[in-house]
Amino acid sequence: MTDPNTPDATPASQGAQPTPPAPPAQPAYGEYAQTPPAAPAYSQNAAPAYSAPAYNAAPAYNGGTTKGTVPGKTLGIVAVIVSIFFSLIGIILGFVARSQSKKAGAKNGPATAAIVIGFIVLAIQLVLFVVLPLAGIGALAGVCNDLGPGVHELDNGTTVTCG
Repeated sequence: MTDPNTPDATPASQGAQPTPPAPPAQPAYGEYAQTPPAAPAYSQNAAPAYSAPAYNAAPAYNGGTTKGTVPGKTLGIVAVIVSIFFSLIGIILGFVARSQSKKAGAKNGPATAAIVIGFIVLAIQLVLFVVLPLAGIGALAGVCNDLGPGVHELDNGTTVTCG
């Protein structure tokens, strides 16, 4: 039996740890012995170094309009299409779209194009549907003055009724 007041002579009772066995020797492959690379030295309390990524600053707020959106631009594109088929409505839509863009301080090429196209198509429509028929009526009046009242057949086979 051991007495707690008398120290034991063994090193384990004095708090000494037994030494671990040596690692086995690395086998040699071929002529040269290959050793693995040394593990990185880390401290238990130290965290690995980390740096936050750098970000660009947020763009400045410029009143809600960005480079890609111009107020009235969509209406200007619609006005171009409409002005080809319905010139007067296309002209009106073009002026409205251009006005919206001017208020925002931007240019609107489609709106200007709609206005120009609308006026060109309107001029063509006026010539085709107003001027040419009126010129035909004027020519017909000259024929009736020459022929007199009644139904007359012309040389080209058309029948003209003069009143």
